[in-house]
Amino acid sequence: MPYQRNPWTQALATACLLFSLAASAQTSSNATTTTEREIQSLFKALQQSGCEFSRNGQWYNASQATEHLQRKYSYLQKKALVPTTEDFIARAASQSSVSSKPYLVRCPGQPELRSQQWFEAALAKTRAAQ
Repeated sequence: MPYQRNPWTQALATACLLFSLAASAQTSSNATTTTEREIQSLFKALQQSGCEFSRNGQWYNASQATEHLQRKYSYLQKKALVPTTEDFIARAASQSSVSSKPYLVRCPGQPELRSQQWFEAALAKTRAAQ
């Protein structure tokens, strides 16, 4: 007698697979949304900071720095290289991709520091406010 598969078994397996894929996509979408929201918050914090941003030995105002970092972010997004906000800080906002020199930030009344430190502090404030 040949083996016969229960048609419900196949349907149940398919339903489980589809449910699993949908749940995975939703989790990924939520993480992307959180990352995007945090990075946009960092851009806004920089834009409103009144700080200057040094890139390859030249100082730029906050608006110019924001525009530059948004271009880098867009490029890295297309290559799927910024799945987290920390990845954005490390890959886009910490150093020049041309010279590998660290970016610097100087804000009125505060000592100059590496941009990585500035962005990590801004991210901590963003997360604390949520």
